[in-house]
Amino acid sequence: MIRAAGRDWQECPLAKMNQSQVAVEAALGQSANTMQENVRISQTVAILVDGNNLERSLQDLTGNEGAMVNFDSVIPRLLGNRALNRFIYFREGKQISSKLAERIHERYHGSVRPCHKSADIPLTIKATQLSGKVDAVIIMSGDSDYVELVAHLKSEGVRVEIAAVKRNTAHVLIEEADYYHEIGRDDCFFYQGANKASPPEPVRNSNPNQAPNQTKARPNNRPANNRPIKKRG
Repeated sequence: MIRAAGRDWQECPLAKMNQSQVAVEAALGQSANTMQENVRISQTVAILVDGNNLERSLQDLTGNEGAMVNFDSVIPRLLGNRALNRFIYFREGKQISSKLAERIHERYHGSVRPCHKSADIPLTIKATQLSGKVDAVIIMSGDSDYVELVAHLKSEGVRVEIAAVKRNTAHVLIEEADYYHEIGRDDCFFYQGANKASPPEPVRNSNPNQAPNQTKARPNNRPANNRPIKKRG
């Protein structure tokens, strides 16, 4: 045992102060862990996906046209200990995979919304409609067009988070949001049939004596509408 000036070290004021500090820190740590266990999170979240922006970003990141986001691993990470209120996948065009729509519906009670043009307008409208029904909105897009939407939702008391590929995300959008989730290579899978172009259908010819891709010659003085030309007297 170490002795200082004829006294045990444990009896020194400095030693007692250090021991007291350690005890306080230990008590605070236990108290913080207990409080964290007792805290109940009741926040609800709406996840709105700009499908075209997210798909192009992942394809640019991986160099693979079949890159798609793996929602089964991404959504639990985005939610944490919060509840999912809405999940909507916006995509331009009407040619949307039925398997994707079925999977989103079965796993998350979500939906796929085809857009006439870009997804920013319908996504903005839906986010504004949901602002009074959820605690947080997660926008899965890096497009700077959503900066004004983020600012508006925050002014309504809604927490706004962005989830996107960082190299394709506008810096001003990250700065405006309350939190940013980075989407990377580990968050996607590769659709095997994306790079395989379907072979063109052969031209069917009803006349066996006519060569393929060969049109019949029109008779003289016969226009395309197959009506005879009237001669002027």
